[in-house]
Amino acid sequence: MAKGGFLISVAKCVAVFCFLLHVLDLQTLSMADDDDDYVEVDNSSNGGYSGGVSEQCDTDLRSFLPPPYGNLTNIVCKPIWNTFVLRYTQNEEHVMNIIVSALYTTGWVGIGFSRDGMMVGSSAMVGWVNKKGHARIYQYYLQGRKQSEVIEDKGELPLTNVPASVVLHGATIYIAFQLKFSAMVSQQPILLAFGNAYPRHNHLSAHSDKIAIVFDFAAGSKSSAAAAGSDIGQIKKNHGVLGIIGWGLILPVGAIIPRYFRHKDPLWYYLHSIIQFVGFAIGLATILLGRQLYNKIKANVPTHRGIGIFVLVLSILQVLAFFLRPNKEAKIRKYWNWYHHWFGRIALFFGALNIVLGIQIGGAGNEWKVGYGFLLSIILIAVIVLEALAWMKRSDKASMSSFQMNPVP
Repeated sequence: MAKGGFLISVAKCVAVFCFLLHVLDLQTLSMADDDDDYVEVDNSSNGGYSGGVSEQCDTDLRSFLPPPYGNLTNIVCKPIWNTFVLRYTQNEEHVMNIIVSALYTTGWVGIGFSRDGMMVGSSAMVGWVNKKGHARIYQYYLQGRKQSEVIEDKGELPLTNVPASVVLHGATIYIAFQLKFSAMVSQQPILLAFGNAYPRHNHLSAHSDKIAIVFDFAAGSKSSAAAAGSDIGQIKKNHGVLGIIGWGLILPVGAIIPRYFRHKDPLWYYLHSIIQFVGFAIGLATILLGRQLYNKIKANVPTHRGIGIFVLVLSILQVLAFFLRPNKEAKIRKYWNWYHHWFGRIALFFGALNIVLGIQIGGAGNEWKVGYGFLLSIILIAVIVLEALAWMKRSDKASMSSFQMNPVP
């Protein structure tokens, strides 16, 4: 009977494992299809932007932009983010004229070109009008995340000899420049950002907001913008939020219950199982979103991806352990306990480490760092308090046992 029960458990285990692989495989196939499905936005709908922004496409550039930017024909105009509007032309010789406009009060406005959708390693054109009314535009190479690693007058953009231009027209700033590529540019990851503080000695201040999207420059007269299924910035945000909720909150809480509430039998077991299955589902969704993000921008983050895959494998092993749990009287139960406890702790440690890496790699703001730091502090404080209470309880039991075994004569 025992052997038959074990075989049934193994069969259940294999079935669950195959189901997980099937889900991952289907998700991968759907993501591969999504890479070719670009959302075409009709100009008549303004792409979800306000009418005031889309009306900028009707602005007569000839009245204030220098040639050739003011004299362009067959120009494509598209509101793409916030108050940013992108105009461009691309001819048979692969010469591209780009005009970026946005509402402007102070600070700087920039557009970057990236290979993988990441800030580091990209090149950007940044413009501003200083307090004296002088226009400035420079190319920057984003070598790193520190201010000293944003290098002025460096970059990999194939600028032509046509001078770049910055013009403040009313409340809108216009940044115009010309590029010449070796081939037709189509789906290109671009970065849009702005900062509210003026650059000092041409050193850029920290951005106030930014976004990464994939734009289809080959759309031409279709006037369509592409965002690879959904906005990359939103996918990054969802990936981070789910990771913090799953690996930063739910799974740690599920691990706390069996250690400090085992006296509430069998309630602790059901709570532990349900919470961990919910956490596993959210963690799996985090991995799938991460893979979707990778398929769209091909980000070079081997450490973050490697740890994510490692944690996923440990999570699947923990799910399989649930179905292969031997009876309490079984000789191998102590080895199962050792395996279940330590694999779970290792998974939680690397899950927390990967959250920190993800926040750093994704260039998240201080609110993400403070938020996760606060959550992690609360969990650690709760563990310390519960551990202290458990130690005091064990000490009291030991004292009572010693008193009963050594009565006063």
